[in-house]
Amino acid sequence: MEEKIYDIAVVDDEIEILQIIEKFLKRKNKYRVTTFTNPKIALDSCIKTKYDLILLDIMMPEMDGIEFLEKIKKEIPKQKVCMMTAYSTLDKVLKSHKQGAENYIMKPFPSLETLNEKINTLLKN
Repeated sequence: MEEKIYDIAVVDDEIEILQIIEKFLKRKNKYRVTTFTNPKIALDSCIKTKYDLILLDIMMPEMDGIEFLEKIKKEIPKQKVCMMTAYSTLDKVLKSHKQGAENYIMKPFPSLETLNEKINTLLKN
């Protein structure tokens, strides 16, 4: 039996972060990864395309991750979202949880395997 391939969208204005995540996840051979640096374009795509998970940065220009989260959950209430942030402000984490984020991870990541474990946990629930 073939293992399911999961579709993941990664939204972050830092190109280096996107490249690291994309390269790492593609090596796992169980993810199709689509990256976005522009949250408005990402939101349109995420509404039109069914992603199994969205990895979403909180701090971005044009539209922050909290606003993105609010909009995507309004359109697709069951969409799984994991917030990523370099800012450990409890306020942002609580606000994203209140808006429906399933989890969050700090940047820089403790390790890419930690990111992979969070992704696996979210996809299995």
